[in-house]
Amino acid sequence: MDFALVLSALMLGVAGAPHCAAMCGASCAAVLSGCSRGGSDPKVPALAFHAARVAGYAVVGALAAAGVGVLSVAGQAAPLVRPVWTLLHVAALALGLWMLWSGRQPAFMSRVGRNRAPASAPALAAGGWQVMSGPLTAASAGAAWVAWPCGLLQSALVVAALANTPQGGAAAMAAFALASAAGLQLAPWVLARLGGQGAAVGWAIRIGGLALALGSGWALGHDLWVKVAAYCAT
Repeated sequence: MDFALVLSALMLGVAGAPHCAAMCGASCAAVLSGCSRGGSDPKVPALAFHAARVAGYAVVGALAAAGVGVLSVAGQAAPLVRPVWTLLHVAALALGLWMLWSGRQPAFMSRVGRNRAPASAPALAAGGWQVMSGPLTAASAGAAWVAWPCGLLQSALVVAALANTPQGGAAAMAAFALASAAGLQLAPWVLARLGGQGAAVGWAIRIGGLALALGSGWALGHDLWVKVAAYCAT
């Protein structure tokens, strides 16, 4: 049974590669571009990012398969989590609309992955911030990628939770991560071929904002649409 689940997760990742490129491609491109600064080989941060992403997905898949027995307890706690879930998607909707309108990220997001430059060192970015680059930073970002509020990722976790053993769940999520990595790598490759042009980056941010706004809007309005349809059917 676990082999069938691993194969299902693999096919889910292959089919969802375009979704990954649209939803997370711009963010992945920004992370890998920042981690490749300073003259380092861009392939090293990319390998570190994807290897850590696969490892992070595998760990969460193992935990999902091992902890499927506590789903009933989690279901009882769902009403308590729903207000937080709603606020999260409202914030994501606002962020997506901002990115779509302005074509740039908010200032606080631009400072992610940077630290204050020493007073004796020249600032590498506006505001006295310097980019934290290197494979270790890329690996940290890849390991945390599993925290994205992504419906496709949550679907893969459901598949992993059906595994008989934690090893099976880890294998299913690792297969999904490997297959969907092609979509994440597509955006950095396209932006690199475009030469990092400002207009191209701006449109990439707008497309990412549109996808984020549509996803959060659908999540917020899904229950409402179901209730309206049920009301109209009566």
